[in-house]
Amino acid sequence: MTVPESAEGVLGEFLADPRNLPLDLATAAARASRALGLRGAVVYIADLQQRRLTPLNATASQLTIDDSLAGWSYRTQSLRVEEDEDDGGLVAWLPLVDGSERLGVLAVRAPSLDPGVLRRGRALAALLAMMVTSKRTYKDSFVRRSRTEPMELPAELLRAYLPPRTIGTTHTVSTAVLEPAYQVGGDAYDHALSENTLHAGIVDAVGHNLASGLTAVVSLAACRNARRTGADLPDLAAAVDDALMEWMPDQFCTAVLARVDLSTGLMRWVNCGHPPPLLIRDQNLVVGALERPAQPPMGYASQFVTGPREVHEFALRPGDRVLMYTDGVTEARTADGNELGLDRFADHVIRATAAGELAPETLRRLIHSLLDAQDHRLRDDATILLFEWRPVTS
Repeated sequence: MTVPESAEGVLGEFLADPRNLPLDLATAAARASRALGLRGAVVYIADLQQRRLTPLNATASQLTIDDSLAGWSYRTQSLRVEEDEDDGGLVAWLPLVDGSERLGVLAVRAPSLDPGVLRRGRALAALLAMMVTSKRTYKDSFVRRSRTEPMELPAELLRAYLPPRTIGTTHTVSTAVLEPAYQVGGDAYDHALSENTLHAGIVDAVGHNLASGLTAVVSLAACRNARRTGADLPDLAAAVDDALMEWMPDQFCTAVLARVDLSTGLMRWVNCGHPPPLLIRDQNLVVGALERPAQPPMGYASQFVTGPREVHEFALRPGDRVLMYTDGVTEARTADGNELGLDRFADHVIRATAAGELAPETLRRLIHSLLDAQDHRLRDDATILLFEWRPVTS
């Protein structure tokens, strides 16, 4: 088979052919891999709780993220290679990553692996990651493959409004997890990037029912709506107050809303009745660094607050990690029967950081340890958002 000199040329030809645009992802992967001179390629999608990798090709088998070479590639976002048991060639496991978000892995099969084959495989993985991201919002086939059990209505409502688990640039990464995945009620997280700013927030609505989910969704929507008009932090909180007072007058939520200037590391935040964020610096928990007097929860603040919410400021240093969380995390029981607590919560992140673990993987393993210790029955919704400031140094 004749292969054009560059992977970019092959994929450019593939994308330029209008017959390829409506293809389902499995067929697109097969055709593109043949055009690249590869023996085959299979896309595996991570499930909602990041425990399994499900193939889009019906003939392949599910794989576990914790106990497979494919899972190792997913966990570390790195290349792994093994022998192909079917035809004696080799299988290269490549991470499927869109920006900073881990989507799954790509299995690339070839008689042998050389720099050219790996270059074409990586180019294919980049193309397929973008295709997954573009199609999953309207293709239920992706959603079905990412779920392992039916989802309750409040969770369906909330999940539809959450951003990707992980976002990032060369200056920062922000990543989050939320459990229980299929029954969650009032917890939510949000993060977004503008020109030079990271926006991050966490919300905990009262209750564990559809009204709680609606409260969280209305809060996120009001916050985003105000943020996208250039509103400052006090105005974001006021927008949520007004929205809840108008549309859900019997509901309220606690929250932390933060912004980080990615040039200077200046963190600004408002705390509306929520547990204060934690600061991890130089592999140590800096006790009380971000602890400030909390304002009343959002939703009925007009009864208690006469002026704008107080904005706090803190200068981050390169490499600092900030943890936002709901109390369902620190109150969760660990394997020894005791509550996790703030110290052990921070210690898990510190140890993972010292071991060089990626931030999304740190949260994945932590939330799994809490779920496994409680037979997947958390006493309260548990949400964690972690962001790190890492400016580019010349």
